[in-house]
Amino acid sequence: MKLTIDPAAIQWFRKEMDIKQGDAVRFFARMGGCSTVQSGFSLGIAKEQPKEIGVSTEEDGITFFIEKEDVWYLDNSELTVTYNAERDEIEFR
Repeated sequence: MKLTIDPAAIQWFRKEMDIKQGDAVRFFARMGGCSTVQSGFSLGIAKEQPKEIGVSTEEDGITFFIEKEDVWYLDNSELTVTYNAERDEIEFR
């Protein structure tokens, strides 16, 4: 499993969620929504410190992570977070 955050997505997090160096961003599985990975689930986002990291990456002084309890969502694949300028939002691939 691998977690990749596009540089433009990092700027989106800084702007939209007031994320700064030293902060952490959690991606977590939640019921409902659309997903190409797990039917009936989608990813949520929260600014919080990790408890038990399952997979993570540090980019520009920010820790992006998924807790161990939510790694099942990735189904042993790679999660890439990108920025869609046309929609002004992040996307998960």
